[in-house]
Amino acid sequence: MGLFDQFRSIFAKAEVPSAPVAEEALVQPQDRRARERVNAREGTRALLIDDSPTIIAALKKFLRSAGYITLEALDAERGVELARTEKPELIFLDIVLPGMNGFAALRALRRDPETRDIPVIMMSGNEQATEQFFGTRIGADDFMKKPFSRIEVFARIERLLDENLVPRRLPVLDKENPAQVPS
Repeated sequence: MGLFDQFRSIFAKAEVPSAPVAEEALVQPQDRRARERVNAREGTRALLIDDSPTIIAALKKFLRSAGYITLEALDAERGVELARTEKPELIFLDIVLPGMNGFAALRALRRDPETRDIPVIMMSGNEQATEQFFGTRIGADDFMKKPFSRIEVFARIERLLDENLVPRRLPVLDKENPAQVPS
């Protein structure tokens, strides 16, 4: 082992995901390749809401290569409008956006009966735990820190898949009538 390899092994940073990910997604590369992957069915529509064309392009490339149909919005207002009209199966939502921020957009999506059951993965370049806590408290289904890898994107989607390979939210109890679960 060379001198640089020794330094690398001593000072290498352990990569820690921004939010819990299924343990199967964090296995060693040779194990990951052997593991059977579960992906959403081809044609699943994903709405990407981010003001960064670079992030949109990366997500679009990952998702389209797996057979997804992508819709894009550079601001929250347009994203909420697209969610209402196009009814995607999955939404990736950035927190810091021009005009309405991602938290306000998430609140609007959760209050609308047409969009409240669409799974939302929040994204942020900040490493603050408060963003992740607040996002999940107001209805985000998952949280992903930027930059992200293809593996992380699909591991987060896999957590949200139902038996028909469609991303789904877990039913949330109605606060006023806990015996009922919205459809």
